[in-house]
Amino acid sequence: FFFHFSLSSTNKHKMALRMIGDKVMGIMAKQYQAVLGNQLAQYGLRYEDLLNEDEKEVKEALALADPEVQTARTRRLKRAIDLSYKRKSLQDYAPDMDLELFKKEIYVDIEKIRARDQEFAQLNAHNKQ
Repeated sequence: FFFHFSLSSTNKHKMALRMIGDKVMGIMAKQYQAVLGNQLAQYGLRYEDLLNEDEKEVKEALALADPEVQTARTRRLKRAIDLSYKRKSLQDYAPDMDLELFKKEIYVDIEKIRARDQEFAQLNAHNKQ
């Protein structure tokens, strides 16, 4: 009984520490998101615009995306390059523009592609032996 009680007590401590850690990480994540959002807004970018097009999953998701999504992404990237070169902020030109900084247009497709590739790898794992 004593061993079971101490094991239960240990699990309660681990659970309490995990809850505290999750709460701290949540607070830090919100602060990081706010700072990142300010930087993205300065150049008129979205978070998804920072994804590396050379990654296989991102390249495939962009190829499958609507042409409007591709065109908008290209325009945002070109605008950001231009603003950076001129050392200006988008807020100087369009202070009331709604940017939707964390809108997800291709991320869902990226996750599906990764899941598909992972499933394919698991199904074909026996071929590697």
